[in-house]
Amino acid sequence: MRVSCLIGLICLLLGTKSWSQNDSKNITVSFDSIPLQQAFDKIESISDYRFFYVDEWLGNDTFSGQYVNSQVSKILEDMVQERTLNFYFLDDAQIIITRNNAIYDELPKAFRKREVDVDSLTVESENEVATEGFPVLIRKTQSGNRGQVETFRIGKAIRGQNKTSARVSGYVTNAETKEPIPDLQIIIKKLNLAVLTSPRGFYEMRLPVGTHILELRALGIENATKRLVVYNDGRQDFQMFESIEALDEVIVEAESDKNVFRTSSGTESIDTEESKNIPLALGERDILRVASALPGIAAAGEGAEGFNVRGGRADQNLILLDDAVIYNPQHFFGVFSALNPSAIGEFNVYKGSLPAEYGGRLSSVFEIRTKDEIPEDIGVDLSVGPVTSNALVEIPVVKGKSSLMVGGRGAYANWILRSLDEPSLNRSEASFYDALASYTHKINDKNTVKVTGYLSRDDFSITSDSLYVYENKLVSARWDHAFNNKNSASLILTSSQYDFNIEFDGNPNSDFLFGYDVSESEAKLKFNYIRNSAMRFDYGISGKFYSVNPGNIEPISSTSITEARELDSEKGLEYAAFLSTEISFAEKFSVEAGLRYSFFTLLGESTQQVFADNAPRSTATIVETLEFENNEAVETFANPEFRLSARYLINPTLSVKGSFGRNFQYIHRLSNNTTVSPIDTWKLSDLNIQPQRSDQYTLGFFKNLNDNEFELSLEGFYKQFDNILDFKTGAQILLNDNIELETLQGEGESYGVEFLLRKNRGKLNGWLGYTYSRSLIRFDSPFEEERINNGDLFPSNFDRPHDVSLIANYKFSRRFSLSTNFVYQTGRPVTVPIGNFTFDNSKFVVFSDRNSFRIPDFYRLDIGLNIEGNHKKKKLAHSFWTISIYNVLGRNNPFSVFFVTDEGEIRGVQTSIFTIPVPSITYNIKF
Repeated sequence: MRVSCLIGLICLLLGTKSWSQNDSKNITVSFDSIPLQQAFDKIESISDYRFFYVDEWLGNDTFSGQYVNSQVSKILEDMVQERTLNFYFLDDAQIIITRNNAIYDELPKAFRKREVDVDSLTVESENEVATEGFPVLIRKTQSGNRGQVETFRIGKAIRGQNKTSARVSGYVTNAETKEPIPDLQIIIKKLNLAVLTSPRGFYEMRLPVGTHILELRALGIENATKRLVVYNDGRQDFQMFESIEALDEVIVEAESDKNVFRTSSGTESIDTEESKNIPLALGERDILRVASALPGIAAAGEGAEGFNVRGGRADQNLILLDDAVIYNPQHFFGVFSALNPSAIGEFNVYKGSLPAEYGGRLSSVFEIRTKDEIPEDIGVDLSVGPVTSNALVEIPVVKGKSSLMVGGRGAYANWILRSLDEPSLNRSEASFYDALASYTHKINDKNTVKVTGYLSRDDFSITSDSLYVYENKLVSARWDHAFNNKNSASLILTSSQYDFNIEFDGNPNSDFLFGYDVSESEAKLKFNYIRNSAMRFDYGISGKFYSVNPGNIEPISSTSITEARELDSEKGLEYAAFLSTEISFAEKFSVEAGLRYSFFTLLGESTQQVFADNAPRSTATIVETLEFENNEAVETFANPEFRLSARYLINPTLSVKGSFGRNFQYIHRLSNNTTVSPIDTWKLSDLNIQPQRSDQYTLGFFKNLNDNEFELSLEGFYKQFDNILDFKTGAQILLNDNIELETLQGEGESYGVEFLLRKNRGKLNGWLGYTYSRSLIRFDSPFEEERINNGDLFPSNFDRPHDVSLIANYKFSRRFSLSTNFVYQTGRPVTVPIGNFTFDNSKFVVFSDRNSFRIPDFYRLDIGLNIEGNHKKKKLAHSFWTISIYNVLGRNNPFSVFFVTDEGEIRGVQTSIFTIPVPSITYNIKF
């Protein structure tokens, strides 16, 4: 129909009473993949209705359907359901088709609530935001081209929905090569909002309904300005052109001031792309090592599994992969990460006041999430190195709705070890693999489901008679649902398992297979409520079931004298309710407050010993043995956990923050760190082993300089521990039915200052981090046999006062860059023999006080050269090379220090992982 007729009819609405949208007539009609215009003509031919629309709005869309005695309104609803079209019955014979907009035949309720200045509905800025209850109103001049500003309309208005914000997402690609453009910055100045596209060119943001001006910027790409008219959730892709002239470096500053403005302190967001610019062992990318280069986070050591965060033990960190716990996220006892870096989309570390939804650990939360964007085409990411290779494939299943990501990594170091001219290594093994699969399905704009599965396994043997095998398994499922613009919820189900085994076959008469395992399953339901821009709430409940097999041993051969044994398994239930809120009282002051109330119940079957009061624990002081039936409650603990953070903005570039957090931990790792390869097991709290507790206080200053080019922070912390678990001197921990007789629980404290200087842009970027910290513990008792070091404070096993990390990357050009990584740490404490004596013709060793000596200091320098592939147009794939040298200085850093008796003499033995510079070359390619 003619456009002029359409305009005239719409104008008549101002004085015409509308026809009820539910009074349409019934017709019988069928459509077989015919264009919409023909579908409208067909309805006109068998009814009295006439349609009014603009031809170009219909495009080339087709429609199919069979209708018998159906209302015309129902047929039209099906026609416009997946399109940006709306319809309106002007009367019983005329139907108006609109694009994006909805026609209102009465004033919204908000008009009646207050007087409205009509002039105010046309905002004098380029960003017009609709008020709740108001339709989107656009200046007539905005519907056409103004210079080079192109207008895009997103979604369609729905009568009665009164939506105030919408989700806008899409892909940004090169207009000529069709390749995705990563790290492109999308800026909306009026909203002080900026987002970056992912490596696949994907972006996502939530915008107020209305009109917005977007600025798009990227290195080597022409800057562009676009106008978005947002009616509802929708997708908008952009095609960009390469710049004709060489441009200066584009400054990417999305959220560059979050370290100053964010309320919480001690929170770090790790850029997964940074890992490719940091030289690491054998060229293997490792996002966890990037985290350990930040102040307050220290790797347990080269070849040692785990991290020590602000003076805490390695088992006090909650490491989550898509909400599921991963007990050991490293390969080869800490040398390599067990996480495929190409699969990681988001990585946050909380080391201060933890979010209230997380519990069960004292020191930190490592929140790792895999990518969840929906690719348009199949994407492949390959990496090949001298020892390991990895691959990642992203597959769109249903276009725009669902995708499958599958990744795997493997090591092939066995052939290298066996080819060395060293007899002791000919029978060595050092191999591992990990695999990950993740499926994401966006059911609609309000519902998204994601399922992730993960498996990793290590086989490690440097001596010819012992093989260490450990593996992680986990699966998680998450359903995110949005009730409306203010309320959303997530249902999360997870299950994790960790197995550890040692196979010893050096002597047929004493060979054995030893192992333990720990598993947990969790269900969590959490809600989010955004009251307004200054206040939000998070609340929910969670329940977790633990199952621990502390240890078992069995003979391998029939000639072995090893007796089969298995300790009683343990199980427990941890459940909690949590509530947190973030409130901005004014522009300068904001607070995050949370409460988590946790409960833990140890369940039977179980045998528990009761010891006499005012007497040391021993078999002689057992006064009663209690037996508990299957699933009978043995002991229940209930503890409130408080979380509080506050931020005061001194000026736009300087803030001061403080926090307090109380945490409880109901599962303990028992570690024997005096052997060459530490052997651990896990233990749940019971009648004799209390839950661990920590209270942490922090205060820090955060400053940005030179328009956010530099970040500067200085933060101090003080942490108190209670019921910390350790062993008596000479304790026997393996396969001990009465482990409470060998353990002690004491108190401790850690304190320190963290300094960070980060440079965010320019040819030279990176950071310098320094931490001074102490970690001290005390085990005191009225009874001498239950005291360590006479009940005085002494350094913990991971007390390292000085920790320095320097990460630097220098860009010579768009293709070439040089990276360096320097680490220095004070040597960790050890207990050493200081003498011996002979008694009754037997020689005995005298040891020093616990942890009164230190191993040599640790330091290492790594260098890497990164070579990007050429930037030619119409390339099949993008590639880059990494050439690196690990341990350039050839430092012989100790992995383990232990003591042996050689011909009646006691001597110390130091083992190291890398004692010489280790060169490597890695090739990476993305399709």
